[in-house]
Amino acid sequence: MNVVIKVSDETKAKMIDYYKDKKRDKVIPYAIFQAEEEDTVITMYESGKVMFQGTSADVDANMWKSVDGQSADGETAEEKEKKERKYYNCSSVGSDEVGTGDYFGPIVVTSAYVTKEDVPYLTELGIRDSKKLTDEKILKLAPQIAKRIKYRSIILSNKEYNEKYSTDVNMNKIKAILHNKMLYQLIQEEKPTYDYIIVDEFAKEHKYYEYIQDSTHIQRGITFMTKAEDKNLAVACASVISRYIFIKEFDKLSDELHIPLPKGAGSNVDAIGQEIVEKYGKEKLNEVAKLNFLNTGRILRTLII
Repeated sequence: MNVVIKVSDETKAKMIDYYKDKKRDKVIPYAIFQAEEEDTVITMYESGKVMFQGTSADVDANMWKSVDGQSADGETAEEKEKKERKYYNCSSVGSDEVGTGDYFGPIVVTSAYVTKEDVPYLTELGIRDSKKLTDEKILKLAPQIAKRIKYRSIILSNKEYNEKYSTDVNMNKIKAILHNKMLYQLIQEEKPTYDYIIVDEFAKEHKYYEYIQDSTHIQRGITFMTKAEDKNLAVACASVISRYIFIKEFDKLSDELHIPLPKGAGSNVDAIGQEIVEKYGKEKLNEVAKLNFLNTGRILRTLII
């Protein structure tokens, strides 16, 4: 799927900063950069046009259209605000993941249940998308949330990820399977009363269900939306709890290696990857990193093993 949008200079600057650690080395004529994020290749041209290519191209394009103040479906600002309020002030089950953009560390998926009565408390705590909170804030907030709400989390280690990932099983399929598993488990075990089940949209609805069609149990009735962490407190709580678990697992991995690991997938990650290979051998990457990331090729190319 190919999607092309045009963005403002302000949004161009935001995109350049966002994708700075995900850029490809390949040089494209008249392009400012080309980057890769999971299943989407993003090419920004000097004209301000941005091309998204891949299975999640429409999702990524719509996210940046939203950042740019553009409407994906033609609704008015008033209609959009009204719709978003109903997803905020409600009882809901939400699911979110952390670690999919990090070369080192596991993937963590959490599904959380928030009642309408929890909304004022969580709002006062300042719960929001975990990417907008510092690690220090996450470590303080997550235990408070965990005492208040019901949730289920799953940790997919790097070794398990590398075993599952293939040409037929991409990152989005892995995420869909994990989201479905946690949503189904939470709803079956807790029997919550909810208005909505919400998942941050990383794939279109039909594609999501295609990814999980072979699962033993399938949770349906899901509302998919972009930037769901900012619109729904259950998703925001899931994001914070996932980040908390990720930080703990990440620190544990650093301690085991006796090497401070960097987050993300930038050039600083490559340098640490080289250090790990020199110290433990290239096989160690299978246990601590996501091998399909471009970092792996860059790390191994620079070493004589």
